[in-house]
Amino acid sequence: MRHRVAGKKLGRTSAHRTALFRNLVTAVLQYETVRTTDAKAKEVRRWVDRMITLGKQGTLHARRRAATVIRSETVLKKLFDEIAPRYAQRAGGYTRVVKLGVRPGDAAAMSVVELVDRPGGTGAGAKPRRARKAAQQRSGEEATRRRAASG
Repeated sequence: MRHRVAGKKLGRTSAHRTALFRNLVTAVLQYETVRTTDAKAKEVRRWVDRMITLGKQGTLHARRRAATVIRSETVLKKLFDEIAPRYAQRAGGYTRVVKLGVRPGDAAAMSVVELVDRPGGTGAGAKPRRARKAAQQRSGEEATRRRAASG
């Protein structure tokens, strides 16, 4: 039984797992959206939400605790100066996990982890491959029509 056992091991050593999640947390906070596997996405969501909560506290102690996970000074500054104030009125639930389907090659379930209410965000994560391809074809057809109409 797994009573009161928090976190996933993901088949990695503890040092590898810690480094993996530190890097993922830094990437999510830096780019505000990251594409990864389902299991990693669900686990990194916990870590990111914790970091944003520390950012909302805004104390020196909270900054030092966040610095143990986020090793980049620029990302740490962004967390405390830009991201945390954005979620001042929100009580948790700062991240969203959107399932994308399976990865070609090994059929691993893929997801996008993104911050909710991010500026310029679509709110739905990255488009699946078919939707992207259909959108490209539509835009190509529109360009062809415009060229034909003007020429």
